[in-house]
Amino acid sequence: MSAYRILTTEACMAEGAAYLAQIEPRFAQVLELCGPPPLRRRGDGFEALVGAIVSQQVSVASARAILSRLEAAGMTTPAPILNSSDETLRALGLSRQKARYIKALAEASIDFESLRDAPNAEIIATLTAVPGVGRWTAEVYVMFSLGRADVFAPNDLALQESARLLFDLAERPREKPMREMAEAWAPWRTVAAGLLWHYYHHAKRREGIA
Repeated sequence: MSAYRILTTEACMAEGAAYLAQIEPRFAQVLELCGPPPLRRRGDGFEALVGAIVSQQVSVASARAILSRLEAAGMTTPAPILNSSDETLRALGLSRQKARYIKALAEASIDFESLRDAPNAEIIATLTAVPGVGRWTAEVYVMFSLGRADVFAPNDLALQESARLLFDLAERPREKPMREMAEAWAPWRTVAAGLLWHYYHHAKRREGIA
């Protein structure tokens, strides 16, 4: 059994949101406006990280199309990817760089099952050692693929902009001040991120921005 609190149901999100609303009036405002953030659990493992790499800097529709082609071609596990040429992977829609990243991930032979019980810092170090997997991708993997309740992704631009709006900051906080701000939201930092994303989308709809 994991030593970390895992978010498994919408009730977990509501519990975390209620705690955050008690310690921070701005989160109480978000909770009243938007309700608890949704549980955004995803699958974990190799295929989940392939999806994260494919999704970098492309539209959601483009990423889905490429992932569908990879799945149809059986390119969702390490062995077939390692046995494929770069040309084969590029024919499925991957850029040269992303084909290299996915091959590097396949070569890394990560034990994804053991990561489920590993400390957050160890998971992030393991994943970011792979070319193409940055800290943001690793933190989001821990948050949503592993469901850890107390993780934050301070480099996320939407979180930074939401914090600027919600806390009436003069400018959008960068990674370091954002990480420091989030320390006060332990042990529910993943839920805090969910509330900030919730508020970000609310604010953009209010301003008429898609």
